[in-house]
Amino acid sequence: MEHEQHERAGEPGRRERDILALERRGFPGPGAKERAIREELGLAPVRYYQLLNALLDDPRALAADPVTVNRLRRVREARRGER
Repeated sequence: MEHEQHERAGEPGRRERDILALERRGFPGPGAKERAIREELGLAPVRYYQLLNALLDDPRALAADPVTVNRLRRVREARRGER
């Protein structure tokens, strides 16, 4: 029900909000973020990054958390420029 209410309101769903919340956090060392992805979200890191990449192109995510989404878009573009 909550998921449907947020979608109707034009907001990201629960999983999408959880992904953005995880991206706002800092992680102390190598492997800590991947461990959090598995333990807190129940996702394989590869799947997490697939969902995150799609989320960066979602206008609802931009509206919900513009600072995080814009920061991650800049990181993504910088990495694409290195290739």
